[in-house]
Amino acid sequence: MSRAAEETNRRMLRARDAMDRAFAQPLDVPALAAIAHVSPAHFTRTFRATFGETPHRYLQRRRVERAMFLLRESDRSVTDICFEVGFGSTGTFSRTFSDIVGRSPRAYRKEAAGTQAPTCFTMAWTRPSA
Repeated sequence: MSRAAEETNRRMLRARDAMDRAFAQPLDVPALAAIAHVSPAHFTRTFRATFGETPHRYLQRRRVERAMFLLRESDRSVTDICFEVGFGSTGTFSRTFSDIVGRSPRAYRKEAAGTQAPTCFTMAWTRPSA
């Protein structure tokens, strides 16, 4: 791997790590591009080439993963969870959750309540695909 490719990967990882840490915060492409020290257009192209999905989709998936955990492990309302993980509306949250997981947040919670497997197995089995 060339030195330039290594530097590009490091920059993309820096931005992805920021997304992992602050997934519930409002993050946009210009802010993430600034973290990676590249232009917004270059950031979007390079992020997709590096990780196989757009920055927006990656952020949505991270938020849904956290919501899945909260739905399994807490009795908080779906609305509270929606806003805690960074979605601005319950409609967007439900639609995105259903697109990624294949069922609504309420249906997911109901199904998850019936399974009694160790958390590490549940997380591995229910991790949404890219």
